[in-house]
Amino acid sequence: MSALSSALYAGTVMHQRLRPVRHRLRYRMFCLLLNLDELPVLHARLRLFSLNGFNLFSFHERDHGAPSGVRLRDYIDGQLAAAEIPAGGPVHLLAMPRLLGFAFNPLSIYLCQDKVGGLAAVIYEVRNTFGERHRYVIQIPAEQANAAVLRHSCAKQFHVSPFMDMDLKYHFVLTRPVSQRDGLHVAINTADDAGPVLVAQLSTARQHLDDRTLLRSFVSHPLLGLKVLAGIHWEALSLLLKGAAFRRHPGPPEQPATIIRLHDTR
Repeated sequence: MSALSSALYAGTVMHQRLRPVRHRLRYRMFCLLLNLDELPVLHARLRLFSLNGFNLFSFHERDHGAPSGVRLRDYIDGQLAAAEIPAGGPVHLLAMPRLLGFAFNPLSIYLCQDKVGGLAAVIYEVRNTFGERHRYVIQIPAEQANAAVLRHSCAKQFHVSPFMDMDLKYHFVLTRPVSQRDGLHVAINTADDAGPVLVAQLSTARQHLDDRTLLRSFVSHPLLGLKVLAGIHWEALSLLLKGAAFRRHPGPPEQPATIIRLHDTR
């Protein structure tokens, strides 16, 4: 049985709001790093995991925007082609699976490689509680294609929290696994002209993806998706009680994706 690059990553999420009111949220969680080409193999090998069907754990390609009958891999390849970013290598998606049919992913991350194994692009797929989705498609320049730690920035284009302004900028620090011993870490610093407003961090360690690990993860996180969604609403209530100002939804952006094209000599 050949080895797969897909894995389970378990760890913690932390949100620290700094201004205008202070608030901190931290919880344990896990997610899957899925090689999109391995999804049919995972469906066949794992008893507790299904692709596009119901199981204790499942992954539905339509949850991430793929039209009916279209593979998510093909859909993401189309997104990269539309962004004029040459890729063609494996695409890994970091996201929480459905547990007993339910999942909510505020942030999913695609690591898109080129044909020689370097990282060509990172896609940050953001969802809000209004049922909307937006992608930040960020090209990785050739000189950073094999870097373990990546830093990039983009302007906020998508309404997420009613307690955050739109005139903000995201600063990302992504530490990606370059071996099977490495964890995966993401830090997002949301800032305005005066400095940081919100700091969010995901810190995880790799675990082998098999039925035993899945069952252990379910026992320790039986309602993960509901916990994440409840945590978002609890944080909103806490901020409201602390006097945070409420912002109206400005409406979704005109384009479904923000494309950050960097100079690349690939």
